[in-house]
Parts: sequence; structure tokens; C-alpha cells
Amino acid sequence: MDPRYSAQDVVRCALCRDAVAPLYCNVCHTHLCGDCVTKHFSDKSKVHNVVPLEQFLSTLNYPKCPTHPTKQCELHCEQCDIPICTSCISSGKHIGHKQVEIFADFESKKEVLRRDLQELETIFPKYQESAAIIKTQKTDQLKNSQKLTAELNKQGEALHREIHTIIQRKQAEIDEMNAHHLAAIEKQEGETNKALHEIKQVIQDLKSLLDTSDVGLVSKYRSRVAEFRKLPHKLKISLPNFLPQKINREELLKQFGSFSPLSIDTEEQGYTVPSPGVESSPPVRTLLDVPRLITKIPTKGYDYLSNVSCLSDEEIWTSGTNKIMKLYNLKGKLLKSVKTKSGKSPTDIAVTRSGGLVYADPVDRSINLVSGTQIQTLITLPGLRPWYLCSTASGDLLVIMTSDDEKQTKVVRYSGSTEKQTIQYDDQGKPLYSSGGDKYLSENRNSDICVVDSVAGAVVVVSTAGKLRFRYTGPPSTPGESFLPYGITTDSRANILTSDLYKDRIHIIDQDGLFLRFLHNCGLQLPWGLCVDSRDYLFVAERYTGKVKKLKYYK
Repeated sequence: MDPRYSAQDVVRCALCRDAVAPLYCNVCHTHLCGDCVTKHFSDKSKVHNVVPLEQFLSTLNYPKCPTHPTKQCELHCEQCDIPICTSCISSGKHIGHKQVEIFADFESKKEVLRRDLQELETIFPKYQESAAIIKTQKTDQLKNSQKLTAELNKQGEALHREIHTIIQRKQAEIDEMNAHHLAAIEKQEGETNKALHEIKQVIQDLKSLLDTSDVGLVSKYRSRVAEFRKLPHKLKISLPNFLPQKINREELLKQFGSFSPLSIDTEEQGYTVPSPGVESSPPVRTLLDVPRLITKIPTKGYDYLSNVSCLSDEEIWTSGTNKIMKLYNLKGKLLKSVKTKSGKSPTDIAVTRSGGLVYADPVDRSINLVSGTQIQTLITLPGLRPWYLCSTASGDLLVIMTSDDEKQTKVVRYSGSTEKQTIQYDDQGKPLYSSGGDKYLSENRNSDICVVDSVAGAVVVVSTAGKLRFRYTGPPSTPGESFLPYGITTDSRANILTSDLYKDRIHIIDQDGLFLRFLHNCGLQLPWGLCVDSRDYLFVAERYTGKVKKLKYYK
């Protein structure tokens, strides 16, 4: 049997999957039945070339059998994974082995090739993206190295100036001691020279009297020897010495300053092979008409509970008007407590991608990282106060900060302790955010930066490049109604959730600012801080009750 023709009996249409396929598209490498040709041609992205299957098969180059050179291989031995001819079968070497027609094996392997090609074409841009990120990282590394060198030289110059000032001060001390010493010596010298001059004069007078015969002159002589027997005081001087302190290199290094530690880690990038017919976007989910309360988690020690952040689906960090940040499980058991470095209340907390906790402390103008029992100051902001922050999907930190006079408010992106981006004005040069007041923020799934501006009564959303996308000031069904948003978070559907404090409800809007629904009628009392876990359960921190409520809002 000639496999080039018998294969028709088993080849089915790739589109309808039922009918025998007497046709073949040389461009798409697809088997077709007569009814599906028109549908296949509707794809205008390619110029199709459909031919009879026999014509396609006649062009195939079947391999010669290496054992029997005069024979063509018509079959494929699956156990040996080699093409074989009829003589190979007759030889008995493949008894009991499963054999398939070589065209069927050819088609099967072509399908593997097509799938591999399709997947690699999907994977390739991921590698291009990684290569681009590496190039950016190299540029950032060079810039950071230059910045560190400049800061190091600046500190060195400052230290040299201080040393020069100290030397000048010590030289002034030497000059003052020299002046006192010289004055004392010159005074003693003057008194001694005066006495020498007088003694010399007395000696001359005595010689003259000894040679005179004038009784009157001799009788007037009064001896001064007793006066001169009292020799002048001898100066006793203790010359000063310089007593240098031993230079302690370690202490000098501490005073000079230090570098924050370099953190290099690898993050595994997940890639899942999509199943046929499955979309890559999250499955469509429907919002519940009334959210369902799953559990209440009591917290203790806060006059006001402000913030909640998910460490995992089973553990949450909380903070409020207290210097202690607390980690609870969903049963309300306190797992860990951490005191801020300044002893003051943090204004906001966030969990990083690596599971660390960062908090903002406007009192000492710092952003701090809690890792285990250690607290490391990541960023210090002279002249600025950090208030609210969030950790992004890329591992950056977004921080809302104000000037000391609170007239300027901006969002700053940090990679580690390096400032990468500042977002403050729109395209017309007008401030994006109002002055003062509470402003929480969250990064959306599409990389938008969503800021709650409670003073303006708005949610301000900008792109990752800092361009204003929209302002949400409440649903169109309630125009003019007061809107006082505070907490904010986003979920896997890129929906934005924000708490409407004094109306005891949550607004849900989509990534383009379209109002979707209120979450209310579920017993919320002054909802403030919000966060969503990996399964889209919502955690709400209630301002005065001190409770964190876990809600289900998707069906």
C-alpha cells in the first residue's frame, strides 16, 4: 500500500475535526475539507495556497531505508523511533513493535514543530523584554556608581574641611601660648638688663671714689651691694607638648558614613503554556450584589486603626495611632509586634514582594524596612516628609511626600534607595494632587498609579509614565454628593476599590474610571485602610472599632 494515498483515510479536517481532509494549505500546513476552505480563506493575514492532498503528498521526499537502500521507508517504528521499510518488517527485527504510517508520524511531528514554534514565538518577546531590562539595569548601575563616587568625594571634601578647621584652631592655640611665653621672657629680660646697667654704673662710681681724695664724696657713698645680692628670678618654664590621639580607623569609618547593603536576588518568572482555547486574561468573574462577611479580626492597642496589608492569604500587618505595628493571623492571634525606630506612629505600611514590611515615618523623614527583628532605614528625606507608600509589581516603592510647608505634594518612585521618577504636575503644569490631607496610593494590575486625594474628594489615576488618565469623584448617579475617600487597593481584574469613610461603603471602579458598584449593607463602620489578597478577598480596617473585616465580593 502506498502511504501517500492511504493516509487520506485517516487525516481529518483541522477546522471541523470530523470530515476527511482531501485538501491541504501549503502556507498554514493545515488539512482541510471542502466545506471549511471558505472559512480558512477568511483569515486575511496570509496568502493561502490550498492544493489537493495528493498533490501535496506527491511532493514529499520519503527517506530511503539505510538497511535496504533500494526501498523507501513507508512506516515508522515507535519503539525504535526510526523509519522502516517493508523489508525491515520481514526481517523480524521489529516484531511486536508498534508501527505507524510514516506520513502519520510526519504529520504528528509537524504538529509538535508548529506548537513549539508558536510557543517560542510567544516566549521570544519575554526574553527581549528581559534583555531590555538588563540593559536598563546596567545603565542604572553605572549612574548609581557615579552618584556614589560623587557622594563619597563630597564627604571626603567635607572631612578635609573639618580637619583644616581643626588645624587652624590648634595653630591659634600655639600662637596664643607663644605670645604669653615671649611676654614673660621679655619682661624678665628687661628687668635683668636694667640691673646689669645699674651694677655697671655702681662699679664705675666705686673705682672713681677709690681714686679720689675728696673726703666729702666718699662720706656720701651708700652701699647697694645688699640690693644686688638678691639675684633676679629665674623663669621656670614648662614647654607644651602635642599629645596626638591615636587614630581609630574603625571609628573614623563610622563617622565618615557607610553604604546601604547591595541586594542582588533573582526572581523566577513564571511562564505557563496556554491550553488550547484558554484566554491568558483572568477568568470573567461577577460581583456579588451584597458582599459576604467572612470573618472579623480584632486588633488591640490602637485608638484609631488606619492601615492593613496582606503578608499572605492567612496573615495581615496592621498599624494605627500607635508606635507598634502588629502581625495577626485570621483568627486574631497576634504573631509579631514591631516598634518603629522613632517611637512615633507610622503613617502607612506596605508588604514588599520579598515579604518584608516597609513603613513611612514623617517624624524622622524616613522610609524603613522591617526584616525579621531588624529595622533598616532605606531612605531619608531632608526637607520633605513621607506619608504614604506602596510596593509595586516590579519591586519599586511609590511614596507620597510633601514639602515642610505642605504646599507641594508629589509621588516619587524609588528602586532601593535610588529615586527614579517624580510625579507632581499634569501636562499643563498644574498640580495633580491637592496640598495636605490624607493620600493613600496603590499600583494597579495595568501599572497605573492610583492615588486617593481626600482633600479633593477624588481618586487620581496616572499612567506608569505619570500622565493623567482620569479623576474619579463619585458615581454619576449621585452628582454633587460628598465623597471622602481614604483607603485604596486594586484586585486581579484591575478594578480599583476605595473606602468612602463616612458613608460606610466601598466604591468599585474599573481601570478606566467607570463606576461598577458599592460594597455596602455588610456592617461596615467607618472603613479606612484596604488590601486584597491573592484570591480577591477584601480586608477592611475599621477606624474606630479596631477590627479588620474580611469580605467576599466576587461570586
